Amino acid sequence: MAKQEDLFKTIVAHAKEYGFVFQSSEIYDGLSAVYDYGQNGVELKNNIKRYWWEAMTMLHDNIVGIDSAIFMHPTIWKASGHVDAFNDPLIDNKDSKKRYRADVLIEEELAKFDDKADKEVAKARKRFGESFDEKLFRETNPKVAELSKKKEELHKRFSDAMNANDLNELRQIILDYEIVDPISGTRNWTDVRQFNLMFKTEMGSTADGAMDVYLRPETAQGIFVNYLNVQKTGRMRIPFGIAQIGKAFRNEIVARQFIFRMREFEQMEMQFFVRPGEELKWFQKWKETRMKWHKTLGLGDEKYRFHDHDKLAHYANAATDIEFQMPFGFKEVEGIHSRTNFDLGQHEKFSGKKIQYFDPELNESYVPYVIETSIGVDRMFLSVFCSCYEEQMLEGGEKRVVLHFPAPLAPVKCAVLPLVKKDGLPEKAKEIQQKLRFDFTCQIDEKDSIGKRYRRQDAIGTPYCITVDHQSLEDNTVTLRHRDSMEQQRVNIDDLESILAEKVSINSLLRKLVE
Repeated sequence: MAKQEDLFKTIVAHAKEYGFVFQSSEIYDGLSAVYDYGQNGVELKNNIKRYWWEAMTMLHDNIVGIDSAIFMHPTIWKASGHVDAFNDPLIDNKDSKKRYRADVLIEEELAKFDDKADKEVAKARKRFGESFDEKLFRETNPKVAELSKKKEELHKRFSDAMNANDLNELRQIILDYEIVDPISGTRNWTDVRQFNLMFKTEMGSTADGAMDVYLRPETAQGIFVNYLNVQKTGRMRIPFGIAQIGKAFRNEIVARQFIFRMREFEQMEMQFFVRPGEELKWFQKWKETRMKWHKTLGLGDEKYRFHDHDKLAHYANAATDIEFQMPFGFKEVEGIHSRTNFDLGQHEKFSGKKIQYFDPELNESYVPYVIETSIGVDRMFLSVFCSCYEEQMLEGGEKRVVLHFPAPLAPVKCAVLPLVKKDGLPEKAKEIQQKLRFDFTCQIDEKDSIGKRYRRQDAIGTPYCITVDHQSLEDNTVTLRHRDSMEQQRVNIDDLESILAEKVSINSLLRKLVE
């Protein structure tokens, strides 16, 4: 665990050093749980968003996009349940004065049972070697079976408490399992209480006439209140979806783990409207579709898993998370929910407006059911960054740090490197860069030795380096270096566009999704 924590700290430091993520307001000592994306970070983030957006709106004839406002009428949040029910169960340690989410403390305790079982498996694998049968060992080993039983007991108790919203029971679980504050090491806990996560502000020109409004805690409601506008103006027929990318804001009291949990973050959400009674069929289909989207990036299929919810939100009849293996464990990057007709029904009730769909095939009107896919851009960014970071030891004891980004997501697609800063090589490099920049994010790098420049481009994840040398002036060829293998090949300058396009285009990912 300590090794993984050290790795995560190294990754965070690398993200800052190479222009990916900065602490917001850093020259004023920063603002907690708020971050800015640097010159490389914003390119990676935009490429992730583009991959999602085009997979949704270009590959599906029945999904369109919108961009709704951050400020919305306050009654929307009353109708959605956020004013009354958008809470986290919080608990304080009286000695450290630190505040924690009670449910997260218990989830971390649950994870310890898995960690202990995994250690037993690792020891057995080392002892038995190639003949080791992990499945059989987990089923028959008494120690592993006991850990599994204890985990199930805690899991059931925790699930029952969350579903009943029993704050006293959550505190009692923390006491019974002797969960300690990681800072003070004590179990001197307060009662558990609920804390609303929405940011409130005022809209209006005078104090007396001001209206309380909220910074939206999710982007979904902007889709729901525009459902009829899109359906009618787009002549959409069910089933159809509406996609949106935008900022959301939550006053997270326990914000940690870098950009994993922030107060200002970005979401990519799609609400898919279906006939009542067909929602669970579509829920399963979107589970498969979204998992394929993730795995197509090639970060490792074993790093993903589904986690079905024990406690369903008040609006849902089915819910699952796609979790990714971060350095600090499996964590949610995307949620898929069957939201029933709760949201549209609530807005119909609170607005007094009819929000129904006339189904010509059934010859009847109804409030559609909704399947939601919701992915955090920042969490997706973090999962890609962490999984692609590697420190390699090369021959001769040299170390290189490389980011193995999928080429279509890489901030810089290629770098043109003149071997020396004379003899017309910089001019030739500039000519190549001017030709490529219309299709690819392309840099020129002239400073330092060619080896140092390769290392610098490896550290920001540039998949291809193009080296211009004296031979380039004679036969119009350059050396194309591949980031991951470090292999080099001689190619004609006129072929660069087609070679790069095949590897670095978002289309290369999109085509895999429809195979």
